[in-house]
Amino acid sequence: MKNKFTIILFFSFVFLLTSCSDVYKFSLVHEKQTTLNSNLEITLKEKEDKPINSVQFFINGKEVASKGNSISINTADVGIGKHQISALVFYPEKTKKENSFFEVLANKAPVVYGYKIINEYPHDKTAYTQGLEYYNGFLYETTGRRGESTLRKVAIKTGKVLQQTALDKKYFGEGMTIFNNKIFWLTWQGKKGFVYNLDTFEQEREFAYNSSKEGWGFTHDEKNLIKSDGTHKIWFLNPETLKEQKSIQVYTNKYAVNDLNELELINGKIYANKYQQNAIVIIDPNTGIVEGIANLKSLKAEMEKTQKLVPQDEVLNGIAFDATNNRLFVTGKHWGKLFEIELIQKQ
Repeated sequence: MKNKFTIILFFSFVFLLTSCSDVYKFSLVHEKQTTLNSNLEITLKEKEDKPINSVQFFINGKEVASKGNSISINTADVGIGKHQISALVFYPEKTKKENSFFEVLANKAPVVYGYKIINEYPHDKTAYTQGLEYYNGFLYETTGRRGESTLRKVAIKTGKVLQQTALDKKYFGEGMTIFNNKIFWLTWQGKKGFVYNLDTFEQEREFAYNSSKEGWGFTHDEKNLIKSDGTHKIWFLNPETLKEQKSIQVYTNKYAVNDLNELELINGKIYANKYQQNAIVIIDPNTGIVEGIANLKSLKAEMEKTQKLVPQDEVLNGIAFDATNNRLFVTGKHWGKLFEIELIQKQ
């Protein structure tokens, strides 16, 4: 009898808890997707018509002024990307919180580009290219894979490696960039990057990642180091402290662009390889909007005329720009050629 009584008490307690928790039910009603520069209405609906004392709304943790049980925001105030809505609801007897999400898409479609080949140069087939940058007449390149990751200075016309240093075998090297006469080199899953002397290739310091979990591509503008992490986010780092200061989310007018890899800043825009797609996306660094897409799939086909490539690994990866002479260079993992190309807008 004692066990039976205990079981009855237990189920009665569970029922009581469930009943109490179900007394207050509400939802946040809004569009799940919208576009930049549009208005979004968000309303709290109390399902059981229970009395509410007050409501506080938050967008990405920042409180937003409300009118009763609703808020109206212009999406330009939050920018493109995925955003969290939180409602803190004060009932006469308790407080409840509800979260929801909405996505803001770009309000214009990207321009589509093709290309033409201007020049071809030799490139080391053993280079599993992760980062590429033009600086003072030479290419600087980083290669990947554990035990094979190197930093190189390369002659453009011959493809000859003029200077080289290896990364510790426990790290998988990724993208690099040159800023203030220092080379900044990322690792993939090592959660840290390294800083090298430009002239000697000696390692001078290291830095840890903050919110980003991986290192993929690296470039810079006049004030920031700019980093991709394999997602649809791009991070901006202070070049002195090497701390992540902010991030943008990268979107077209239809979807988030994931797998952002090698980066290069060209004429104020971020050019990014999309991993495994043999394409370059052109991104506004202020908004994250994809303004252009360059389809370079046939460039890989051009490569395969003279070299057999492994489909999964030997993809386009490597963007460098000679601003003085307006030259755009691209290559790929284990590609035997470096291409100088010109992007051409399709009609």
